[in-house]
Amino acid sequence: MNSLEEIAQLVYRCTNCDLHLGRTNAVPGEGSPNAKVMFIGEGPGVQEDRQGRPFVGPAGQFLDELLASIGMNRGQVYIANMVNCRPPQNRDPLPAEIGACGAYLDRQIELLDPSLIVTLGRFSLGRFFPGESISRARGRVREKDGRRIYPIMHPAAALYRREMRDSIMEDFRRIPEILAQGRQQNPEAEISQEEQTPPPEQLSLF
Repeated sequence: MNSLEEIAQLVYRCTNCDLHLGRTNAVPGEGSPNAKVMFIGEGPGVQEDRQGRPFVGPAGQFLDELLASIGMNRGQVYIANMVNCRPPQNRDPLPAEIGACGAYLDRQIELLDPSLIVTLGRFSLGRFFPGESISRARGRVREKDGRRIYPIMHPAAALYRREMRDSIMEDFRRIPEILAQGRQQNPEAEISQEEQTPPPEQLSLF
């Protein structure tokens, strides 16, 4: 897997887990190969499965608004997901399904080498910081394996809980500042197990 396009072609043909049995289209991710910011969501919803593109439903429309609010667009960033095929009825992806897509995501990160990875929701947060609560981790830049990670609640949260919209917009507004700061020399300490709270209820992504 030596290019993002090669990864995409492999994802389109992937049969590593049973999710491929019900898909209309696989959704391998899209964006600029020179992106400084990489967004990682959960998985495709109904519209994403139909179009074969990430974040094109209502949550994706809000993501476009959020990007515009900081003077960016999806052609300047890269958008990927934890799983590349839609889980049935938009249920949570299973650990085995996340694992089946893991090598693709790992290689996308390696090829992009982004300055900042923005995790959207608890599943992508859990990839870097297993077991942590998105409600506690959101809005704090962290470092894992030499990469800066910035957790934000999933844009779908604002579709179901309007009070979360302002929090998501506030966290988004910090992205240009974080990029300008460069890599942190002294990343914040991880939240201890004692400080963690149970994950919030998962929200549908379409």
